[in-house]
Amino acid sequence: FSDADADALHVAMADAAVRLGRAPARESYLHIPALLAAARATGADAIHPGYGFLSENADFAEACAQAGITFVGPPPAAIRAMGSKAAAKELMQRAGVPLVPGYHGEDQSDATLREAAQRIGFPILVKASAGGGGKGMKIARDAAELEEALSLARGEAASAFGDDRLLIERYLTKPRHIEIQVFADTHGNVVHLFERDCSIQRRHQKVIEEAPAPGMTAERREAMGKAACDAARAIGYVGAGTVEFIVDAGSSPDTEGDSFAFMEMNTRLQVEHPVTEAITGLDLVEWQLRVAAGEKLPMTQQDLRITGHAIEIRLYAEDPTRDFAPSVGTLRHLALPEGEGIRVDAGVRGGDV
Repeated sequence: FSDADADALHVAMADAAVRLGRAPARESYLHIPALLAAARATGADAIHPGYGFLSENADFAEACAQAGITFVGPPPAAIRAMGSKAAAKELMQRAGVPLVPGYHGEDQSDATLREAAQRIGFPILVKASAGGGGKGMKIARDAAELEEALSLARGEAASAFGDDRLLIERYLTKPRHIEIQVFADTHGNVVHLFERDCSIQRRHQKVIEEAPAPGMTAERREAMGKAACDAARAIGYVGAGTVEFIVDAGSSPDTEGDSFAFMEMNTRLQVEHPVTEAITGLDLVEWQLRVAAGEKLPMTQQDLRITGHAIEIRLYAEDPTRDFAPSVGTLRHLALPEGEGIRVDAGVRGGDV
């Protein structure tokens, strides 16, 4: 924990807790030597990197290996392969995974990007190649808007990721965001654990996740699952990962045809994995630990089944009077639901800041 979190819920719940450093993340949660020192001090032989911070950091995965500590996640090469959206799309194209029409080349000149936009057709989505979480992402509905979108996206990308490279792709006006949970072991086995619909978002941040996806047919599920497994195999993936696809709602999931396209791959376990656990009856963290220990996947694709339906709702601290802008301060009141069929994954309590 950092100094800011000394009294946090996760520290109170832990059997053992180690101070990493001061409040700024770069001096604590992102400080690799401090994390490795904490592992050595507690005698840990493995590190589960959680959902964020260093979970998709290839340098951290390599540092763990050099320290003789198992990183519960994919190999560094797989993290790097998917770390750049542009490189990932290039790789997926070669693997035969469907893509949204776009440009993800090395030439980053405005002239080249303008020409690509005209070829693809407006509206266009400009995205940071190294991005995530909606940062460095702008929509241009015509050529006039493209100039400003390129300038703003470059600036955001440089400040957020230290990398101002961009890619552009056709902007789907009625998109559905469908992601496939994949799992691979070190013995060459790759399976998918079905899909989640994450279409309900605000500022490109997910708010509602649902599994299985409404309107999904068996044929479409099989096609998307195969594409996701192909993506995992193409990069030599190991462990839990999520392959994100965009579906044009103009061709809804219950229509035929390849109207889904690869968007990106998250090389970690995601916050929305509980809906997948709910419909499969499986513990994905247990699977992660088994795979990291060198075991084979506990089940084959034929063994996996969907039972029931699950929805995950994320509670955000937002100010509705300021266009739902993120809000900070003391949580004066927090009452979370209890009961059969309800799971609460919370990092905060009433009274927390």
